[in-house]
Amino acid sequence: MEKENQLLQAMAEEKGITDIDQLEEIEAGIYLWQGDITTLKIDAIVNAANSQMLGCFCPCHGCIDNAIHTFAGTALRNECANIMRRQGHIEETGSAKITPGYNLPARYVIHTVGPIINDAVREADRQSLRSCYESSMKLADQYGLAAIAFCCISTGEFHFPNRLAAEIAVDTVREYQKSSNLKVMFNVFKDQDLQIYEKLLGGCR
Repeated sequence: MEKENQLLQAMAEEKGITDIDQLEEIEAGIYLWQGDITTLKIDAIVNAANSQMLGCFCPCHGCIDNAIHTFAGTALRNECANIMRRQGHIEETGSAKITPGYNLPARYVIHTVGPIINDAVREADRQSLRSCYESSMKLADQYGLAAIAFCCISTGEFHFPNRLAAEIAVDTVREYQKSSNLKVMFNVFKDQDLQIYEKLLGGCR
């Protein structure tokens, strides 16, 4: 474990670390940043987890769940396994759990389970996605965190339409911030998502 920690911390330095304090807000309390979320120095990053909360089960898979568990290290999977063992059942869609970030630059990882879209998006799916954002922000406030970064929850392997997911994300965050000082970053990886969020947030600085 010690050797793994040394390796992952060296890899993090080699990839380069982006500190939220060095970035500008796109609007009050909101940031937009395109890049690798595992290189982000912030209070917490939000992971799009599966209902078993144990990380991706497909080796070398390109999902964000796999990336976060890979660069956080084995300790994160062990922590999630302990949480799920104590809980005794799978994680409900729309809920969230928090763990340390271990070898990530982020202090914590908030794990939330987004809705899976098999056909048309139902109203229940919209509400579940909204709950992912609300549950994560409430958990961040409970832990006294100043800023968190959201990935594009459910838009990858879970097939939630990107534009609709972004609209729900932005609306939910803006509404929540009316009664909270929590700063929120929307982290995107694909150019498509960057363009969507730029339009919703009035242009990226």
